Amino acid sequence: MPANRIARTLLSTGMAALFVLAGCSSQTDETAKPDAAVPAVDFSSELTHLHGLHVGADGAVLAGTHTGLFAIDSSGATSRVGTSDDDFMGLTGVPNSDTVFASGHPGASSSAANPLGLRSSTDGGASWMDRSLAGQVDFHALTTDGRVLLGFDGTGGLLVSTDSGTTWMPGATLSAAALAITTSGVWAVTPAGLEHSTDTARSFSTVSDAPGLVMVAGAGDALWGIDEDGYAWRSREGKDWQKRANVGAVEALTAADYDTAYAATAQSLYTLK
Repeated sequence: MPANRIARTLLSTGMAALFVLAGCSSQTDETAKPDAAVPAVDFSSELTHLHGLHVGADGAVLAGTHTGLFAIDSSGATSRVGTSDDDFMGLTGVPNSDTVFASGHPGASSSAANPLGLRSSTDGGASWMDRSLAGQVDFHALTTDGRVLLGFDGTGGLLVSTDSGTTWMPGATLSAAALAITTSGVWAVTPAGLEHSTDTARSFSTVSDAPGLVMVAGAGDALWGIDEDGYAWRSREGKDWQKRANVGAVEALTAADYDTAYAATAQSLYTLK
């Protein structure tokens, strides 16, 4: 059913170009801090308990919430996608496509197994099919590049699939608060900091010169992150980090490409440039 149109404050052309700090080291100078970002969208109550973001083929941002999937278009309007009211604790997709994966718990109208395991959609979340692990796994962290699908359910270690989530194999034993895939491999935010894998998540090494990130997202060679102070960062393959605007405490992050990412707090969606 259609959602109420939300109150919004769209970014002006001037504010859309967020500040980049100059520097030749792996990180920019933190003594000159970028301004706070201006929210592109202020959330209605329907978008509370937001768990994940994805950029669809039409450029709309999909938000996985406690009560289903919602689309946020470029004007700031929101609408429910499909009829599912499932709690999407985990949401990811192939960047800039309608291929989406989700995990979590069934909603009030659902008779699905609890937890949901892995579900997939090829129409931007309008319809879903069960892929695997129904009744077994609730992925809180998911990421994919279209070839590899990687998940963490809060116990044990990572699970890796190379066939769109039909079958799984164990990956490294680590605790991942967030996961991302770029053209150079897999990235994980762990208690040790940002870690990188070049062997499909079988082993990881710490990225010693990365910012202190609490969230990460990737698309192509672009890697975006949010640090513990709420600042956005971007890099190409984890090198030459650039500090962007401050967005505060973020609940979800997704990247469209090197030039654009989206971050969601409990109250607002921010466009990062």
